[in-house]
Amino acid sequence: MDDTASAARHVSADATPSADEETRFRSLVQSPLRAGLLRFLNTRPQDVFEVDALMSAFGRMRMDVDNCLRELVDSGLARQVGDPPARYGARQPASGALVTLLEGFLQRRATISAEDQAPSVQRFREMIGRDEKMLIVFEWIRTAAKSDISVLILGPTGSGKELVARMIHELSRRSKERVQAVNCAALPDTLFESELFGYEKGAFTGAHDRKPGRLELADRGTLFLDEIGDLTLIAQAKLLRALEERRFERLGGQKSVYVDFRLISATNRPLDLFVRDGRFREDLFYRINAFAIRLPSLRERPVDIPVLASRFLARYCASNGLPLDGKTFSPEAMTQLQAYPWPGNIRELESTVSRAALSAPGRVIRDTDIDFLHANAASEALAPSRLPTLREAEQTHIRRALELTNWNKKEAARILEISRGTLYRKIVEYSLEPNAKASRAG
Repeated sequence: MDDTASAARHVSADATPSADEETRFRSLVQSPLRAGLLRFLNTRPQDVFEVDALMSAFGRMRMDVDNCLRELVDSGLARQVGDPPARYGARQPASGALVTLLEGFLQRRATISAEDQAPSVQRFREMIGRDEKMLIVFEWIRTAAKSDISVLILGPTGSGKELVARMIHELSRRSKERVQAVNCAALPDTLFESELFGYEKGAFTGAHDRKPGRLELADRGTLFLDEIGDLTLIAQAKLLRALEERRFERLGGQKSVYVDFRLISATNRPLDLFVRDGRFREDLFYRINAFAIRLPSLRERPVDIPVLASRFLARYCASNGLPLDGKTFSPEAMTQLQAYPWPGNIRELESTVSRAALSAPGRVIRDTDIDFLHANAASEALAPSRLPTLREAEQTHIRRALELTNWNKKEAARILEISRGTLYRKIVEYSLEPNAKASRAG
């Protein structure tokens, strides 16, 4: 910038905004997303960013980010480069009054929201790629955190169910209290009561002191029951009573203990099928399933695999004292990562990246450095013919019924002997879609 332009900028920057200009600017930055985007773009004024990168950074849907960016562009505070795909960057306002308002805004300390402070939120944002499925989950999390409603988190192993539970807690009004996590799959009936309800001194051999249970420790906080589908019917009955009455007795005790807690449960089991088969209590199912959040498997969003693998690799480099680009994937290695089915989902991908980075002798991770994935896939292929899980069988059966009826949902529901409402929920749960020739009748 030459001296003349610099002087002109100083003159324009001294302009005093009118009351109308101040009102319009305050209205613009009143939105946390618009304000955040404006600050973000001005931290790197020479750079431009794709919408996908901004969606991931702020954990917001494309429509929301697009709308806010358009309003910033229309107001003269951001610039758009290229179309399509458009990229966005900061813009020096032409109006002296707007320069004054913008500089005052940027000089003020940004309000740090509960979302930005939550460690689990930052971890979850690393799991968001280009597919919007995880952003939809983020919106569900924000909604669930606004109340004390019971939440059931559904998803395969390694998809991040406990992370979502901690996010809901950290964004809720109970965030200052503790989360008590219980792995139901690891608790036989003999230990369930003492772990959940606690016990009094002398309740059994070895009970030398009173011990509070997880329910008692979760008072005013959150109780997270992981793998709740693995509870036996006896344990389910005891849990249901405590949930309904919000009170319990310690093992060996007679005094009721009243508790106030928020319940979040998680499972990779098809609980609705378990209910139908009598393996899970229907009344307990409705008690824990007031609000359901389903996490997609990694196979359902393959476009995210390169994005996530690169992020995990950068984190590995940072934690081991290397530059963020100290390790990189060869094209062949990335192709191999995308071809693998990832039965362990996010958790397996992260551990695979760390193992490959450790094994690679040089900067570039080659396909030979992740040959162990071939061994994993081969062992699955050579395994004796595996029976499908109940979830897989149900998904296949519902798809066949829909295709048989040319996606006439009323007729498919009649064949399946379920209500249309249940069929609609299953279509969403399994992400079922008709092929190009199928009609959407019904």
